[in-house]
Amino acid sequence: MPKFTHLHTHSHYSLLDGLAKIDGLVERAKALGMDSLALTDHGVLYGTVEFYKKARQAGIKPILGVEAYIAPRDRFSRDPGERYFHLILLAETNTGWKNLIKLITKAHLEGFYYKPRADKDLLREYHEGLIALSACLSGEVNRSLLHGKYDEAKRLALEYEEIFGKGNFYLEIGHHPNIPETAKIKPEIIRLSKETGIPLVATQDIHYLSRED
Repeated sequence: MPKFTHLHTHSHYSLLDGLAKIDGLVERAKALGMDSLALTDHGVLYGTVEFYKKARQAGIKPILGVEAYIAPRDRFSRDPGERYFHLILLAETNTGWKNLIKLITKAHLEGFYYKPRADKDLLREYHEGLIALSACLSGEVNRSLLHGKYDEAKRLALEYEEIFGKGNFYLEIGHHPNIPETAKIKPEIIRLSKETGIPLVATQDIHYLSRED
């Protein structure tokens, strides 16, 4: 059986959004024979120290990350008509972890407007050691695809690749049977990957520990 690592995972530290606790996530990954797991809570790093320690104790490689909120223009804008985008950031190195802390701190202190928002200026400043994924339907690339704007989505994907460097930005593809929009844009994401050379990565955007939840 090929190995699989969840790279888009929310815990109860994704406040009012995630249900699973750190203990449960680590135990479930272990029970499924997985040897690594990422934690990517919404806009915060509250759970990373607990996750790192408990994953290491269980023999699971912890991948520290966040699902960041990205301001459409810049983090200082306070336009109530603007919607933020999502972007997965994963620390690949110790430098990446330090940059993640700086980025999320500035998102809170400088960019907070309903959510702690970063912007592309911060991404350019603190991209070293980070790997980015295009996130869920609220990601900037995917939202353009949902609106039928393929050329814009392609431009945005290439912009993110330019920010993070070749091989450090991935297009997420997932399966959610109760969210038909994911199936709708899947062919477009595959096309985008083929035309740009930006690789695909399979994720599941976890908010619960089990189907029953």
